[in-house]
Amino acid sequence: MFRIRKLDIFIIKQFGLLFFGTFFICQFVLMMQFLWRYVDELIGKGLSLEVMAQFFTYMGLMLMPQAFPLAILLSSLITFGNLGESSELTAIKAAGISLMQTFRPLVAIVLLISCISYYFQDVIGPKANLSFYQLLLSVKHKSPELEIPEGIFYDGLPGSNIYVQKKNMDTGMLYGIMIYRQTGSYEDQAIILADSGMMQSTEEKKHLVLTLYSGEWFENMRSQDLANSANIPYRRETFSTKRIVLDFDSGLNMTDMADVAGDARMKPLRKLLHDIDSIKEHNDSVGYSFYIEAKRYGLRLPSVNAEDSVKIMKEMANGKANFDSIYERQSPIDRQSAVKSALASVQSVKIDMEMKAEYARSLHRYYYHHQLEAIKKFTLSLSCLIFFFIGAPLGAIIRKGGLGVPVIVSVLVFIIYYIFDNTGFRMAREGQWTVGFGMTISTWALAPIAAFFTYKANKDSVVFNIDLYKNLAMRMLGLRTKRHISSKEVIIEDPDYRLDAERLAAINDHILRYHENHKLLHWPNPINVFFHAGDDQEIEEINERLEETIENLSYTRDKLILTELNHYPIMATHAHTRPFRKKWMNVVTGLLLPVGAFFYFRMLRFRFRLYKDLRTIRLTSEKIIPRAKELSGN
Repeated sequence: MFRIRKLDIFIIKQFGLLFFGTFFICQFVLMMQFLWRYVDELIGKGLSLEVMAQFFTYMGLMLMPQAFPLAILLSSLITFGNLGESSELTAIKAAGISLMQTFRPLVAIVLLISCISYYFQDVIGPKANLSFYQLLLSVKHKSPELEIPEGIFYDGLPGSNIYVQKKNMDTGMLYGIMIYRQTGSYEDQAIILADSGMMQSTEEKKHLVLTLYSGEWFENMRSQDLANSANIPYRRETFSTKRIVLDFDSGLNMTDMADVAGDARMKPLRKLLHDIDSIKEHNDSVGYSFYIEAKRYGLRLPSVNAEDSVKIMKEMANGKANFDSIYERQSPIDRQSAVKSALASVQSVKIDMEMKAEYARSLHRYYYHHQLEAIKKFTLSLSCLIFFFIGAPLGAIIRKGGLGVPVIVSVLVFIIYYIFDNTGFRMAREGQWTVGFGMTISTWALAPIAAFFTYKANKDSVVFNIDLYKNLAMRMLGLRTKRHISSKEVIIEDPDYRLDAERLAAINDHILRYHENHKLLHWPNPINVFFHAGDDQEIEEINERLEETIENLSYTRDKLILTELNHYPIMATHAHTRPFRKKWMNVVTGLLLPVGAFFYFRMLRFRFRLYKDLRTIRLTSEKIIPRAKELSGN
């Protein structure tokens, strides 16, 4: 039976405070990243605070499901990193509570957050998306003079298309203007060309005043009286300055929802599943109609007489028609006409097929997008649980709290997730991957990682212990740390200075004998290095006796001795004889000549370092021995 313990309440409090803090941080980062996509749509529009508040509210509601997984990852990693860093996690395990039992209350909370995430995606998210893009489209049409792009026609003005070759953002001047106006039928149109101009809104924000300079006005003069006349008069006007008033309400009016309601992001799951069936049926009918039309494509033959026509029909019915013979009987003019007709027919069929293929691809993308959005509601909710089982075990393994290492790890994990998820979404939308595989590839990629981290954390693995890899790298590169011996706060008994002085003197004598028997500055025989086993027992003995003496003297109150003790080097006792402790690894290394040469010269470096270390030990001991004898009273 599940019951809440004090430990569960403690962990929930630790996680809850961090989750709320990290959630708002993640939400802010995602909103700022999302805002940069639409910053050009908002600047200079004179929007009120109420409209901006609506804009950010809808944006926040849209991005909440994306912020949940990242906040869970970061907060769980920091929570268990803090518990491990303060040794509270060790105390919990010592009390007989396993790591999985510690996860239990947070798993329940994460499942609740996953359900909330699904609710936001299925209920609140579609409404927020619809309101957001409706507001965005309305904002785009609020000040069209700022929206007019360079080099393409802009159709944001009712009844007019305007082309601007270049515009000056500082002065608001437009250059190379072409305006196409159509107020009635196709014939009732006007084309206006101008060297430059400026567009401004009227004070009541109901019209646009377009002031044009150095241009021409071409317009048809068609009227009802001339409706049946083949001759349509037109007028041409050359002007130096021309002012045109356009009807345009530049206030913020909400765009019709029908313009954006068809997007899959604006639909709940029930609506998506219903529309998927409808879209599939429509696509199948369109594809079948295209197939029937493609079967009707045929070759347009040149004109032939009635006798040849009957003959061709009979031959085609028997499958024996020979078009080459028909072509040879034609005159050169008819042959040329036949070739041109065939080429035009092929080009027409090609263009028609390309247009239909593009239309079919757009239908498929629309269908795939609905499927992707339906699956995304579940995968994004499931990612909350996966991110928890990545963050919590990692925090227990790394045992680093705060916002340093956890933030770095969280960003790396989220980047991996984003790459897989975004790649799968794009590939599935274009039909290159199946929809199910594209939308679940991020889940399949991170779920094994979460299981691996959880297993390692439950087994108290040190696979992610940074200090372990740091020490391994230092040993491989021959690096070492210095001694840090400081004065003890409590000393019960002073060291035996006389005995320690005698030990240091004996160690110095042993070092001198060692120098006589071992020539450290000479090059050793490579055969003995790689193929003969054996450690340097004398160095191990010297190091053991030295460390024991240093440990005894570290309890002294004398500052001179404490200072000199830190000058003793930390020796490597076997790296100067062979690369590895295991014989078979040395043999394999010796057989691989490039690798063996590297480790041989590395060993020479350790021999030279040992030579300097032994000399440093003798010089340091010669400073400590007189002081120790003085303190002993001898």
